[in-house]
Amino acid sequence: MKVLGIETSCDDTGIAIYDSNHGFISNELHSQNDLHTLYGGVVPELAARVHMNTISVFLEKIFTKKTIMPKIDLIAYTAGPGLVNSLLVGAAFASSLSFFLKIPIVPVNHMEAHLLSPMLSDSSIKFPFIGLLVSGKHTQLISAQEFGKYELLGDSLDDAAGEAFDKIAKLLGLRYPGGPEIFKLAQMSTKNTLFFPRPMINHSNLDFSFSGLKTFTANMIKKHDLNIQMKANIAQAFQDAVIDILLIKSKKALQNKGWTKLVIAGGVSANLLLRKKADMMIKKYFNGKVFFAHPKLCTDNGAMIAYLGFLRRHEAKKNQLEIKVRSKWLIKDLF
Repeated sequence: MKVLGIETSCDDTGIAIYDSNHGFISNELHSQNDLHTLYGGVVPELAARVHMNTISVFLEKIFTKKTIMPKIDLIAYTAGPGLVNSLLVGAAFASSLSFFLKIPIVPVNHMEAHLLSPMLSDSSIKFPFIGLLVSGKHTQLISAQEFGKYELLGDSLDDAAGEAFDKIAKLLGLRYPGGPEIFKLAQMSTKNTLFFPRPMINHSNLDFSFSGLKTFTANMIKKHDLNIQMKANIAQAFQDAVIDILLIKSKKALQNKGWTKLVIAGGVSANLLLRKKADMMIKKYFNGKVFFAHPKLCTDNGAMIAYLGFLRRHEAKKNQLEIKVRSKWLIKDLF
């Protein structure tokens, strides 16, 4: 089976084709980072407009290059969560294509696609496991009992981790998105004596809060002469605090469930220090294993949408003219 995946949940336009026998035939991604850097974050109206200008160009590129239009068996698209205008672009395009070509269509959950994206590069991942979804809009701990059966164990009460990275990067004069820029700057830190707070790590629940850490870091930036060395020290201390919070909460979730497998997905999961520390933590305390998506599949992409569409192929419908999107769609609400 060949599945066309369409991703437009935020500011990345992703188009991919997944072949259940041979893996990915194509995976195209257009990033709007250069555009939104001018504004220090994503502008929803601009994001939707770029999706409209990009999606048909990508599709034509894929099909012209591969000449496989007649062979597509299923179309999957991101129905939520995300920016409603961006979601509508992908949904309308997918529905129109499905109706015109008489190909079944299936709407999928963007966060479930992230959660299962590590399976694209590692088929050994088996349920159950704890999932840490960490991106610009979400920081969540998920109990993944089996495919389609998820429990939300912890959520962000304010800023998501990726959002906090973006905001601190902006205060440090760095580009958007902030995560990769802070990681690079932190590499320059030497003899760092700064230590930033780890909010909520001693709470019994598994929720996250990064607004206090963000405010603490912002005040630290205001207090100091921001030469390059101080910027690097602040970046390192902030990054260390975020990673510690994520892993302390993940450790608690694993202990509560008595499980030994951790899946970390989403844009922030590309952070190399997070990967290193997560691997050390899971081996030290659980003699288990941590799984990540391939670095190219950590951010939003059509590949994970196509793959999830294949897994949910039994839910596909033909002649579906209704355009379905849900800007807020919790993974625990899947069935």
